[in-house]
Amino acid sequence: MQQRSLYSYSFNDDEYIEFRLLSSGDSIEELTQLLHKSYKILADMGLNYVAATQNHSITLKRATHAYKCYIGMYKNKIISTISLYGPEPSEKSSWYSKGFVAKFGQFAVAPEFQKYGIGSKMMDIVEEEAKTIKNVTELAIDTAESAHHLIEFYKKREYRYVETIQWDFANYKSVILSKTLYS
Repeated sequence: MQQRSLYSYSFNDDEYIEFRLLSSGDSIEELTQLLHKSYKILADMGLNYVAATQNHSITLKRATHAYKCYIGMYKNKIISTISLYGPEPSEKSSWYSKGFVAKFGQFAVAPEFQKYGIGSKMMDIVEEEAKTIKNVTELAIDTAESAHHLIEFYKKREYRYVETIQWDFANYKSVILSKTLYS
């Protein structure tokens, strides 16, 4: 059963993307391919992000573990995604372990759809949704400390540096950036 659109976004003058929650009828294979394609630039930089090479079962596990997983649909194809996760303990990050911190991940926009504001719209959606999670006042993300273009994107959205961590699976150090949801 296909879910109804929660948000519609107009781009490139007369094109539309419909954002909705991932449903059981959506293709995990298509979602995995989107992640691989979107994270390829980071993989080409030598950064081994999980999303760059994860298999379908990991995509499914990460999406179903999310508080909410959104997808952007364009002409019946998944062209963007973002997953919002509620607070949970972390062995590596003291910030992520705080009960008022939600986080997001598996954030991707197909390369040919980047630079149209689609990622920003998806961020708007999860920032608003995070406010509905009980006790959450911060929304965080981690990314490679050498992914300067991503860090700048988040900083423009008022995310600030919190800490640097080393994930067991990563060949890079990650910076955790966080945004206060209420000002």
